Amino acid sequence: MIKAVDLFAGCGGLSLGFQNAGIDVRAAFEFWDVAAAVYENNFSHPVFQLDLSDINNAVKVITPFHPDVIIGGPPCQDFSHAGKRIEAERAGLTGSFANIIKEVLPHYFVMENVDRAEKSNAYAYARATFKEAGYGLTEIVLDASYCGVPQKRKRFFCIGVLGGKDDVVRPFIERKISDKETTLRDYFGDSLGFEYYYRHPRNYSRRAVFSIDEPAPTMRGVNRPVPKGYPGHPNDACPINDNVRALTTQERALIQTFPDSFVWVGSKTDMEQMIGNAVPVKLAEFVASALTDYIQSVKQTEYTPGFFNWLINEKCYSERVAKDVISRSKRAERLIPSHGEADDYYLFTLEQQPKFQELSVNVRSQIKKAVQLLAEYYSQTNTVCTGGAALV
Repeated sequence: MIKAVDLFAGCGGLSLGFQNAGIDVRAAFEFWDVAAAVYENNFSHPVFQLDLSDINNAVKVITPFHPDVIIGGPPCQDFSHAGKRIEAERAGLTGSFANIIKEVLPHYFVMENVDRAEKSNAYAYARATFKEAGYGLTEIVLDASYCGVPQKRKRFFCIGVLGGKDDVVRPFIERKISDKETTLRDYFGDSLGFEYYYRHPRNYSRRAVFSIDEPAPTMRGVNRPVPKGYPGHPNDACPINDNVRALTTQERALIQTFPDSFVWVGSKTDMEQMIGNAVPVKLAEFVASALTDYIQSVKQTEYTPGFFNWLINEKCYSERVAKDVISRSKRAERLIPSHGEADDYYLFTLEQQPKFQELSVNVRSQIKKAVQLLAEYYSQTNTVCTGGAALV
């Protein structure tokens, strides 16, 4: 089973979605005590209240869980549509996430954020860090309403595959995207007990009354009742009347696709904020299912008898470590083909490549070790290989 840990876990939307997709979430990390308490009430694995900006300490705590995949959504308020549209201190936690990935080097990672994060300086730094560490990236903005969530919520996902090529996961995502939006009625049927509801706009130039026959607008971290002076809007789904009200906290959580059994604690303000910040559970499950489909396809096509089996049977490596060795060997092949001669001269030539020299000391060391293992495999098995064919 694929093992995962969740960084900046919040109340657990990302964790629950990945868990629902069959991934074994082993631990979570969340600094906000109220969100950590909610998480603890709903999951059997531990949640650590840890400052993830301390990279060295975070790596020490995360590494013993040996995650195959690290997931997480660094705080996004400073470059979200709901925030001040500036990047301040919290945006630096995107860099912290990237540096933790660079040090732990899981085989995969999934980072989630608001759609505008893709254009931020913080993400530019994180992206460069991911590439330096050897990850192929699938970068995509998803509208949750086309992914089984009854809400028009656009979110950016960066999915990393160690030693992989860019966009390898994209086809597995795109084949799952629906050709129609999910409405509240599609998701809940007639169980909500109302047809129209109020969602407070940022200003009165925007509509505020919505129908259950459309996706809900993005659930924000605030939830206000209908003000007495609301003037109405020509695009409202219906005129304001006594039957139109704001959604309850529980209804908002359900629209975020949390189950009715999910236990919430804290003040109403805290709960509304957690719900607004959360990754919709079904959106997380959608992405996790696409990633597991990709991983399964890799197992069926890449890790067949050859170098992989030799690493397992002769070197007694775990499946995860063997996959990492193969990924690093493939990365060396992309820098300079070995043509079946992974000898000392090949290693010397590899070390002279400018792109190899740009890598961190840790990554260079891991690639060199993988090449040395490949050379040992060639020697022991008398394998004749061209263009990296022994890697399959």
